[in-house]
Amino acid sequence: MSLDKKPLPEGFVINEALAEAIRSHLHEGKLSCAAAFAIAKAAGVEPLVVGQTADALQIHLAHCQLGLFGYAAGKGWIGTPLSQATTPLGFKSALLAAAAGSTLSCAEAWKLAEEFNIPKMQVGYLAHQMDIHITPCQLGAF
Repeated sequence: MSLDKKPLPEGFVINEALAEAIRSHLHEGKLSCAAAFAIAKAAGVEPLVVGQTADALQIHLAHCQLGLFGYAAGKGWIGTPLSQATTPLGFKSALLAAAAGSTLSCAEAWKLAEEFNIPKMQVGYLAHQMDIHITPCQLGAF
Protein backbone atom coordinates (compact mmCIF):
# COMPACT_ATOMS: atom_id res chain seq x y z
CA MET A 1 0.00 0.00 0.00
CA SER A 2 1.39 3.41 -0.91
CA LEU A 3 1.91 5.85 1.93
CA ASP A 4 -0.64 8.29 0.57
CA LYS A 5 -3.30 5.58 0.93
CA LYS A 6 -2.39 4.53 4.49
CA PRO A 7 -5.09 5.53 6.94
CA LEU A 8 -4.12 7.68 9.89
CA PRO A 9 -6.20 8.06 13.04
CA GLU A 10 -8.99 10.59 12.72
CA GLY A 11 -7.76 14.01 13.76
CA PHE A 12 -4.08 12.99 13.51
CA VAL A 13 -1.86 16.07 13.68
CA ILE A 14 1.86 15.99 12.92
CA ASN A 15 3.99 16.92 15.91
CA GLU A 16 6.63 19.17 14.32
CA ALA A 17 9.33 18.32 16.86
CA LEU A 18 8.81 14.63 16.14
CA ALA A 19 8.77 15.31 12.39
CA GLU A 20 12.09 17.14 12.66
CA ALA A 21 13.59 14.28 14.67
CA ILE A 22 12.47 11.87 11.95
CA ARG A 23 13.90 14.05 9.18
CA SER A 24 17.23 14.28 11.01
CA HIS A 25 17.52 10.47 11.12
CA LEU A 26 16.81 9.75 7.45
CA HIS A 27 19.27 7.69 5.45
CA GLU A 28 18.74 7.79 1.71
CA GLY A 29 15.30 9.28 2.37
CA LYS A 30 14.17 6.43 4.63
CA LEU A 31 13.83 5.96 8.37
CA SER A 32 15.30 2.80 9.84
CA CYS A 33 13.29 0.81 12.34
CA ALA A 34 16.03 1.21 14.96
CA ALA A 35 16.06 5.01 14.48
CA ALA A 36 12.26 5.11 14.75
CA PHE A 37 12.41 3.30 18.09
CA ALA A 38 15.20 5.58 19.33
CA ILE A 39 13.14 8.64 18.37
CA ALA A 40 10.09 7.23 20.16
CA LYS A 41 12.10 6.60 23.32
CA ALA A 42 13.71 10.06 23.26
CA ALA A 43 10.35 11.76 22.62
CA GLY A 44 8.49 9.67 25.19
CA VAL A 45 5.91 8.47 22.67
CA GLU A 46 4.78 5.06 21.49
CA PRO A 47 6.64 3.73 18.43
CA LEU A 48 3.33 3.70 16.54
CA VAL A 49 3.18 7.51 16.76
CA VAL A 50 6.59 7.73 15.08
CA GLY A 51 5.43 5.31 12.38
CA GLN A 52 2.25 7.28 11.80
CA THR A 53 4.19 10.52 11.63
CA ALA A 54 6.56 9.00 9.08
CA ASP A 55 3.51 7.86 7.08
CA ALA A 56 2.02 11.36 7.19
CA LEU A 57 5.35 12.77 5.99
CA GLN A 58 5.43 10.17 3.16
CA ILE A 59 8.64 8.67 4.57
CA HIS A 60 9.21 4.96 4.14
CA LEU A 61 10.55 2.79 6.92
CA ALA A 62 13.59 0.60 6.25
CA HIS A 63 15.72 -2.09 7.85
CA CYS A 64 13.09 -3.81 9.98
CA GLN A 65 14.89 -5.21 13.00
CA LEU A 66 13.16 -8.55 12.44
CA GLY A 67 14.48 -8.58 8.85
CA LEU A 68 11.03 -8.44 7.26
CA PHE A 69 11.35 -5.41 4.95
CA GLY A 70 13.53 -2.54 3.84
CA TYR A 71 16.61 -4.40 2.62
CA ALA A 72 18.08 -4.37 -0.88
CA ALA A 73 18.07 -8.18 -1.08
CA GLY A 74 14.49 -8.51 0.18
CA LYS A 75 14.47 -10.07 3.62
CA GLY A 76 17.18 -8.86 5.99
CA TRP A 77 18.59 -12.28 6.69
CA ILE A 78 19.48 -12.98 3.05
CA GLY A 79 23.25 -13.13 2.88
CA THR A 80 23.66 -13.57 6.65
CA PRO A 81 24.76 -16.72 8.48
CA LEU A 82 21.39 -17.03 10.28
CA SER A 83 20.63 -20.29 8.48
CA GLN A 84 23.56 -21.83 10.35
CA ALA A 85 22.85 -20.16 13.72
CA THR A 86 22.10 -22.40 16.66
CA THR A 87 18.50 -22.30 17.81
CA PRO A 88 18.33 -22.13 21.62
CA LEU A 89 16.74 -25.10 23.35
CA GLY A 90 13.03 -24.50 23.77
CA PHE A 91 12.87 -21.56 21.36
CA LYS A 92 10.81 -23.23 18.63
CA SER A 93 8.26 -24.44 21.19
CA ALA A 94 8.06 -20.96 22.70
CA LEU A 95 7.65 -19.43 19.24
CA LEU A 96 4.80 -21.81 18.41
CA ALA A 97 3.16 -21.13 21.77
CA ALA A 98 3.44 -17.35 21.33
CA ALA A 99 2.06 -17.48 17.80
CA ALA A 100 -1.71 -17.25 17.79
CA GLY A 101 -2.46 -19.71 15.01
CA SER A 102 0.01 -18.66 12.35
CA THR A 103 0.70 -15.07 13.45
CA LEU A 104 2.97 -13.45 15.98
CA SER A 105 3.03 -9.77 16.90
CA CYS A 106 6.24 -7.82 16.42
CA ALA A 107 6.21 -6.99 20.14
CA GLU A 108 6.00 -10.71 21.03
CA ALA A 109 8.84 -11.46 18.62
CA TRP A 110 10.99 -8.88 20.39
CA LYS A 111 10.13 -10.43 23.78
CA LEU A 112 11.19 -13.85 22.52
CA ALA A 113 14.48 -12.44 21.25
CA GLU A 114 15.16 -10.95 24.67
CA GLU A 115 14.03 -14.06 26.57
CA PHE A 116 16.22 -16.37 24.50
CA ASN A 117 19.06 -13.85 24.11
CA ILE A 118 19.10 -14.05 20.32
CA PRO A 119 19.08 -11.33 17.66
CA LYS A 120 15.64 -10.05 16.67
CA MET A 121 16.46 -10.88 13.07
CA GLN A 122 16.98 -14.52 14.04
CA VAL A 123 13.43 -14.57 15.45
CA GLY A 124 12.14 -13.12 12.18
CA TYR A 125 14.10 -15.66 10.17
CA LEU A 126 12.91 -18.64 12.22
CA ALA A 127 9.30 -17.43 12.20
CA HIS A 128 9.55 -17.18 8.41
CA GLN A 129 10.99 -20.71 8.22
CA MET A 130 8.10 -21.98 10.36
CA ASP A 131 5.52 -20.15 8.21
CA ILE A 132 4.56 -17.83 11.07
CA HIS A 133 3.61 -14.35 9.91
CA ILE A 134 4.58 -11.41 12.07
CA THR A 135 1.83 -8.84 12.45
CA PRO A 136 1.11 -6.21 13.65
CA CYS A 137 4.22 -4.07 13.39
CA GLN A 138 4.89 -1.80 16.38
CA LEU A 139 5.48 1.09 13.94
CA GLY A 140 2.32 0.39 11.97
CA ALA A 141 4.16 -0.68 8.81
CA PHE A 142 1.89 -3.73 8.50
